[in-house]
Amino acid sequence: MDVLQRARQLVHGAERMVALTGAGISTDSGIPDFRGPNGVWTKNPAAEKLSDIRHYITDKLVREQSWLGRLDHPAWLAQPNPAHLALVALERAGRLGAIVTQNIDGLHQKAGSAPDRVIELHGTLNESVCLTCGDRRPMQETLDRVRNGESDPPCLRCGGILKSATISFGQPLDDQVLYRARVAALTCDVLLAAGSSLTVQPAAGLVGIAASAGARIIMCNASETPYDGVAEAVLHGPLGKLLPALL
Repeated sequence: MDVLQRARQLVHGAERMVALTGAGISTDSGIPDFRGPNGVWTKNPAAEKLSDIRHYITDKLVREQSWLGRLDHPAWLAQPNPAHLALVALERAGRLGAIVTQNIDGLHQKAGSAPDRVIELHGTLNESVCLTCGDRRPMQETLDRVRNGESDPPCLRCGGILKSATISFGQPLDDQVLYRARVAALTCDVLLAAGSSLTVQPAAGLVGIAASAGARIIMCNASETPYDGVAEAVLHGPLGKLLPALL
């Protein structure tokens, strides 16, 4: 039996499957990953600075560069690809109970996954949030202010610093979101890790949590990950082809 057949067996036998997705699932939608050969940080290591909350808070220039980047972020034009749609099909077949995603692009929901089943570990790009009072607004509302000349728009409620409602380096994950993700990992019978380099904690640790609780692990990624050794099936290649093949 080859690896793809074994992975298919696991998928079709699953009753409480969870998908853990990373940037690699959205590359076929035109959103570059971070650490891959053509990743944002691979091509421009200085860009990683824009994702560090310490630099964001203390450096107005970093905030201005971040807002310019948000104006033209590829997520605004991106459409779900066959990998997202494959997970929707698994969900509708009653096998996939949750998607735990490191992505901030909202493409799982756009593809048709039930919003209450998508656990966004790193937040969402679709809203802005005030770092002082917590006021949240639709991101496009805030971006309209940038287009109208506000290079670093302050919070309309308290005047505090605004950023996207995403988790930057140096920021803790939301406790309730992380709790939901851990429960999903502990209670699944199959965990499909798709498109994640599994180098960022605590997201990567969910694979170990699931495996320790008895779940079978399927790994789908463009390259090797630190958790390949605990997987029963490891598939390398573009996710837009791999995930539909699992069906």
